[in-house]
Amino acid sequence: MKPQVRKQIGVIGAGACSSETRTLAEAVGKEIAKRGAVLVCGGLGGVMEAAACGAKLEGGTTIGILPGTCREDANPWVDTVILSGMGHARNALIAQSSDALIAVSGEYGTLSEIALGLKMGKPVFVLDCKWEIEGTQRVKSPQEAVELAFALIEGR
Repeated sequence: MKPQVRKQIGVIGAGACSSETRTLAEAVGKEIAKRGAVLVCGGLGGVMEAAACGAKLEGGTTIGILPGTCREDANPWVDTVILSGMGHARNALIAQSSDALIAVSGEYGTLSEIALGLKMGKPVFVLDCKWEIEGTQRVKSPQEAVELAFALIEGR
């Protein structure tokens, strides 16, 4: 019998963010955990930390793929730390490891993750994002982002 494989949703965004963006990211994390998926992120601060915190508050599981080689750099909400030693190139690992990506605001690192996800054929949702990027789907709320992500990856 083949084991049930849990969906993995990547949450991407800047390492420093406003309180408004933090609130959105935390809500995305909560929604992912409520659906039983694993949250994948870059494992550091800002959006990554807020999303991981939200997931943990709902009893979820989190993975942080860090750019460096020091486990202690991970935010306290990460369950599984993956040390890439790849710097920003670790963004490719985040995109590849995720069934769908949800960008919450973000800066240039987020932009690279969006591009990589699209290149890899992953659904990419953007929430409170300053860029208009062909191939992404703009959403109005954390709930809409997660609902649409699940609908696409489950083929509905």
